[in-house]
Amino acid sequence: MPISYIFKKCPCCRFEWKKRDDFLYDKDLEIIGYQSNLDALELGLLLFNHKCGTTLSVSVEGFRDLYDGPVYSESKTGGGECPGYCLHRDELRRCPTKCACAWARELVQIIKNIEK
Repeated sequence: MPISYIFKKCPCCRFEWKKRDDFLYDKDLEIIGYQSNLDALELGLLLFNHKCGTTLSVSVEGFRDLYDGPVYSESKTGGGECPGYCLHRDELRRCPTKCACAWARELVQIIKNIEK
């Protein structure tokens, strides 16, 4: 019996998104946050609200290939240039700082701007 792949399943209503694109283009989902992991940026979480009222999290690494811009090696979190956006999960603004965290914040912008 073949194993079927599911990108994400809603824990509340049990709706399944078979592919990542199904998830990204679903009109019943809205990105509402980014929960950073400052020790391992690829483990940060993108937060989405589903129409059933559930908030879903997906690892930012699962969307990494959508961003092809610059990636900075130095973290400037907490420094004088840092606006502190990554410290607030409901803050979705683009960060102006050339920081190691910037690629994930740019990824949020890409997902927010997908035509559904």
